Amino acid sequence: MIEFMLGVRDYIHVVDLATGHIACMKKFKENCGLQIYNLGTGKGYSVLDMIKALEKASGKTIAYKECSRRPGDLASVYADPTVAEKELGWKAQRGVVIDQQLLEQHMA
Repeated sequence: MIEFMLGVRDYIHVVDLATGHIACMKKFKENCGLQIYNLGTGKGYSVLDMIKALEKASGKTIAYKECSRRPGDLASVYADPTVAEKELGWKAQRGVVIDQQLLEQHMA
């Protein structure tokens, strides 16, 4: 059973994260220096959203139990990818989608 808090986070598909890293490396190949880029979708999703996406992709029901946030946990945290989009031409493409091929590889 999965226990989860009700907080909202910016979950990003691993392929989107990888393409964001590649865009950063290309940028620094041209201009060496320090710049911080937030790589995210700019949208918040709850753990329940992620559970429902996994249930949809797998066709299986996942047992879960809601619980209160821990002391110090923020209610909502998500990235502002505006600078990455403007300076790198990068934007997350996948949102909350469970990749069927990735799921099949790890469920086998």
